[in-house]
Amino acid sequence: MRDDREDPFDDIFREIERMMNDMVGTAGPQEGGIQQSGVGTVGPTHIDAYEDDDQIRVVADLPGVAREDISVQSDGEYVTVSAENETRQYDERIALPAPVDPESGSGTYNNGVLEIIFDRARETTDIDIE
Repeated sequence: MRDDREDPFDDIFREIERMMNDMVGTAGPQEGGIQQSGVGTVGPTHIDAYEDDDQIRVVADLPGVAREDISVQSDGEYVTVSAENETRQYDERIALPAPVDPESGSGTYNNGVLEIIFDRARETTDIDIE
């Protein structure tokens, strides 16, 4: 039995396990686990959010999903990605690292990778005084 309390590589090992389980479609010791449904395997979607001074970029791995089967919603603080194919169903909601203007979102989908870019929400606004 491995003692992970002070293992600096624990996150890397967990990510490798997650990727291997995703490739072969089996459940492993993952946080939240994988549940069986009528559609197929439902599990955590690999989604990352990156930020710079002007934009927030969200990247999601959705292998084998058709573009028309993807749905993305944002309220400015969270983004929800839903998609499905014959064998998998993806439904993930993540907190964004900073508030965004949800109307500014634009996305691309290429080779199983969804990328969405949002403009950061303005933190202050000018108020006209009459």
